[in-house]
Amino acid sequence: MDSGIAQFIPLILIFVIFYFFLIRPQQKKVKDHKLMVDNLKRGDKVVTSGGIVGTIERIIDAEKVEVIISDNVKVEVVKATGIQALLNGQEVKK
Repeated sequence: MDSGIAQFIPLILIFVIFYFFLIRPQQKKVKDHKLMVDNLKRGDKVVTSGGIVGTIERIIDAEKVEVIISDNVKVEVVKATGIQALLNGQEVKK
């Protein structure tokens, strides 16, 4: 019976290593992004997932914002998937 458990120890160690080096950091990154998206407000400079830099003009609803990307050019962006980073004088959060 001891040899059966001993065969699973390397597998368990591999899972623990994957959890601490891949799964947990990814969950933290997703949590930080959701927090950033939930706290967006008018005037924030953002980078869209397409790489376009703009300023939030207004919050349309819980899921969309209107972003000014140039003079008289406004686009609607889905907050959760369309906003990649916040650029308010600090370093870019990735």
